[in-house]
Amino acid sequence: MPKTLYFYNVLLCLVLIGCHKNTHTYHVSDYGAIGDGKVINTVAIQNAIDDCHTEGGGTVTLENGNYVSGTLLLKDNVNLHIAEDAKLIGSSNPLDYQSIDTFTDATGQERGNCLIGAKNAAHISVTGKGTIDGNGEAFLNKNIKAKIKELNIIDTKGFGTNRPFLLRFVNSSQIKVQDVHLRQPAAWTCHFFESNDILVENVTIYSHAHKNNDGIDLDSSYDAVIRNCDINTGDDAICLKTTSPKPTYNIQVSDCKLKSDWGSIKFGTESMGDMYNINIKNCYIYDTKGGGIKILSVDGANIHDITVDGIQMDRVDMPIFIRLGERLRTYRDANKQDVGTITNVFIKNVKGGTRVLDSSRVNPPSGILISGTPNHKIGNIVLENIELELPGGGKEEHTMVRVEEDETRYPEFSFFKVLPAYGLYGRHIDSLQSNKVVFTITGNDKRDPQVLVDTHTIQPK
Repeated sequence: MPKTLYFYNVLLCLVLIGCHKNTHTYHVSDYGAIGDGKVINTVAIQNAIDDCHTEGGGTVTLENGNYVSGTLLLKDNVNLHIAEDAKLIGSSNPLDYQSIDTFTDATGQERGNCLIGAKNAAHISVTGKGTIDGNGEAFLNKNIKAKIKELNIIDTKGFGTNRPFLLRFVNSSQIKVQDVHLRQPAAWTCHFFESNDILVENVTIYSHAHKNNDGIDLDSSYDAVIRNCDINTGDDAICLKTTSPKPTYNIQVSDCKLKSDWGSIKFGTESMGDMYNINIKNCYIYDTKGGGIKILSVDGANIHDITVDGIQMDRVDMPIFIRLGERLRTYRDANKQDVGTITNVFIKNVKGGTRVLDSSRVNPPSGILISGTPNHKIGNIVLENIELELPGGGKEEHTMVRVEEDETRYPEFSFFKVLPAYGLYGRHIDSLQSNKVVFTITGNDKRDPQVLVDTHTIQPK
């Protein structure tokens, strides 16, 4: 582990151990909150949070009931604790939500609403073995139309379009999310933006209520640990990104179970700021339709010093996809970046197999795709001790496929369609070192196991 990363992890542990020294407990029921699954409790719960903060900090507790609420804003030294017998449920009324640090995401949608939020806060946490349910289905188009009719909304423009995240932390520090069950937000589940000293531990996420249902997004944030989490999402499970020019760095992800319909471990696609000193290890990725490990710099990010080690995969589309592109999209009115770089990426001890032919996004599939562009090559990539099983299916015509460059397009492996290699297709790479990389096919395949274009390979020592 790099010394810098080790130092920050020690610092993080010390910070979190010292978090919430105040032991005062504030029961939301004492503030008039009713856990009947019907009453909107936003004001009551927020009053408890405010008093907790004003009086020096402590724990705000929800217990024994289903508490419906709109946006709750955490403040310094407050731990929001959801007891095992309690559930916090997002209101179905878009008017009950607030937007913090509103921005436009890569899909062109306005974001910022959330169920639980914090801005410029420190020493905050969300804990407990209870459940936070975003009630995301309430924001499906058909249900928004019904809500407009129910509330007799006259000006419907934009009503319900800023779909709320479940948890959102902005410019905050010393954050802990621990033990809770996070379910069914209308958008991303847990978003950290320009925040630091973060611990996410023993958290389960189920996020399939709507579109863009990411699990955990670390966005222009640093000094973060994600461990022992079970994440099942419709979009990216764990996503490291930069929607600002500020970097994401000093990140550790370990011992997580991940399932996704789009990508389990992903860097990008929003990638303006750099990403570095990131260590991902001992994770299980299963039944994933959109890519196991995806490392994407397309908006100017310099991605470097990345280690992915000890990954088991089962039924995973495109196990490894690395792409340096030239999309150069901007966010938050930032200036356009120059084309970025990807170098010093170490992927090792990866074992598993792809999805079968009839459930693969690309049929027949391939195991690894690494691509720079003709004018911007990927730097140093090391692949070591990788064993992947594939179903085969490649025909003679697939050996002659011309793979488009598509430098400025959204970086998705499926857009490149069938590749001329069933194992590894690599191009525009300055230094590719592979050692003990084995591809096994269970059916016939006319394609070669490996095709390299404009790539310099280095033999292992």
